[in-house]
Amino acid sequence: DARVSAWAGRIAAATGCARMSEFYGARLSRGAGRVDLPRLPYAVDAALARLAPYTDIVLVDAREPVSFFAYPGKPGRLTPPGARLHALSGAEHDPLQALQALAEELGAARTPPPLVERAQADPATLRGALDGAAIARVLAADLPEDAIVVDEAVSTGRGFDRATVGAAPHDWLTNMGGSIGYGLPVAIGAALAAPGRKVVALEGDGSAMYTPQALWTMARERLDVTVLVFANRAYQILRGEFAGVQAGAMGPRASGMLSLEQPALDWCALARGMGVEGIAVRDTAALHHAMLAANAQRGPFLIEVVL
Repeated sequence: DARVSAWAGRIAAATGCARMSEFYGARLSRGAGRVDLPRLPYAVDAALARLAPYTDIVLVDAREPVSFFAYPGKPGRLTPPGARLHALSGAEHDPLQALQALAEELGAARTPPPLVERAQADPATLRGALDGAAIARVLAADLPEDAIVVDEAVSTGRGFDRATVGAAPHDWLTNMGGSIGYGLPVAIGAALAAPGRKVVALEGDGSAMYTPQALWTMARERLDVTVLVFANRAYQILRGEFAGVQAGAMGPRASGMLSLEQPALDWCALARGMGVEGIAVRDTAALHHAMLAANAQRGPFLIEVVL
């Protein structure tokens, strides 16, 4: 939580060490007024480059960094050769207590943590064509204060991390196990657990098709969840992994299995059929206005982001 990242920030400020988090984490408190913990990239080459400078890596409630799949010709372990791993605390320990003790030992307990300032959105950047970068800019500008973000944006959302550092303070929840369809049910759980907070679910259209019935539960329980479905009409993450494992050229049968066309899904119709208001957007300005509308109301609301 924010207290844990603040202690990590004190240690980094006092010692000059880098700080980062795993790409997938159960909960990361981030945004303005908190310490930034950049996520280790998902892609193997980018993760290797990020970790390459370090000879010592301290693990706090984390395990040795590894790649998500066994990619041919790429290492499974992401730690640089010869680097030493130091396990300060594991899942069975209290990371807050562990970092406090380390800070005391290093004389960093009174060092001010480097807190993120609130970023001011440039209205000119909230217009134009929709892509991952544009969506990230809208999120940075429009995430409500104290929101809970449930991230199953998959391929569309790989760049959301850096662009939303200066957003309003929020908690970011990600999928820990690699299953598909986690986002909408977890958004339900978050809304039930924290009824006073807006939940924003970031969903790939392929992932959402595993658990679309969650929309009916959101309507039935009147849950304050804004769902963004990124409609690229494909299981794009699986297309990427197909290439990553060097499975060869994708033939028409494999390509068809990873397509969400013929017929294309109509997420607004699906949402309305289960009692949730829905709107489709096709440019950045429309997404920005839809987010503001969703923020201004309570209850479930779906935005189909057509890519």
